[in-house]
Amino acid sequence: MNYILFDGPFRTGLLPFTYTRPVADLRVGGLTIGQKWEFALSSKISVKTEHYLSGLFPLHIEEDNIWINAGVFPSDALVMAIKALLPHQALYHNSTLLAYRSQYFVEVEQPDFVPINFDGAQIDLLQHTWDIFAQNERQIECDFLKLSVQHSSASLPDTVQAIAPERIYVASGAQMTFCTMNASEGPIYIGENAIIMEGAMLRGPLFIGDGAVVKMGAKIYGGTTIGPYCKVGGEVNNSVLMGYSNKGHDGFLGNSVIGYWCNLGADTNTSNLKNNYDPVRLWDYDSQRFAQTGLQFCGLMMGDHSKCAIDTMFNTGTVVGVSANIFGSGFPRNFIPSFSWGGASGMTTYSLEKAELTAQRVMARRSINWSNHDQELFAHLFDLTKVYRKD
Repeated sequence: MNYILFDGPFRTGLLPFTYTRPVADLRVGGLTIGQKWEFALSSKISVKTEHYLSGLFPLHIEEDNIWINAGVFPSDALVMAIKALLPHQALYHNSTLLAYRSQYFVEVEQPDFVPINFDGAQIDLLQHTWDIFAQNERQIECDFLKLSVQHSSASLPDTVQAIAPERIYVASGAQMTFCTMNASEGPIYIGENAIIMEGAMLRGPLFIGDGAVVKMGAKIYGGTTIGPYCKVGGEVNNSVLMGYSNKGHDGFLGNSVIGYWCNLGADTNTSNLKNNYDPVRLWDYDSQRFAQTGLQFCGLMMGDHSKCAIDTMFNTGTVVGVSANIFGSGFPRNFIPSFSWGGASGMTTYSLEKAELTAQRVMARRSINWSNHDQELFAHLFDLTKVYRKD
């Protein structure tokens, strides 16, 4: 069977992260959604996403396909129900389309589809940006079970102080010394060739991806994912850094999501709690207004390739788009459009040429080439997001 994950109705609610990648490529827990489904289905998947992303994320179609809503996390019961679908059957949970079997992708419900109701188990959905960190703790637990059974864990060095070491997995090539790990409240996964420096304090559930670096004296709390090749220092709580991003110095990051290729300058701090303890509102691209999250704790949502300078202060519930450059004293506004340049004193447009040049340099430092598809993506997003910029 050929399996395809489609963006579904939640894509807009997951901007700015889905400006640059399909829903299936978002990391929640230790794995991306696509990787979770590949584990669950024991099969490769491809994705159906926006046309401008298809060069980077190609679609593979066969005569018989099962199309799966990428905003849905897999479970054993759901996988069984999906694999049991017959041609022209569609699986629903209440009014949410979970999957259907068809040769072609369909945008809306088809009258010739036979609806099948899935109501036998819990369904976990990714509908809003804040769901990424809100569901991260549970997803770390699920992904730890998948990944830790593939290979035996390496031994912890004698210099590492560990609580509940049986819940700590260390992949090959990982290095650590004179650090503390507490897995009593959730597992800790250390990826291949990751480095945990002296004095770091780690508390599970926690996922540290391949090649990631945790700096000296860092304080990493539970519910946190440090994606592949990220560098992290200071204090981090219940946050997701998706990959290739840096928060290398002191400063607090809490209840936040940081995309790919971002950099937070030294002593950058995020507020994740309002002074009056009210629920946090967050810019919502779907409704084009600030929406209630229903959460008391919510920090920063930063899209791919965005940067901020030293001593940057972010208000509770701030959204930063793609390829923004933020600097200066004071609190910048709590919605910063893509390709913005400036801070609290005002914003101008970050020119496309300069944004592309910075992205090329950043990627080259990790030996990743800037492609024609990347160039086309930036040009498309620059035009797509200009409606939010004032100049």
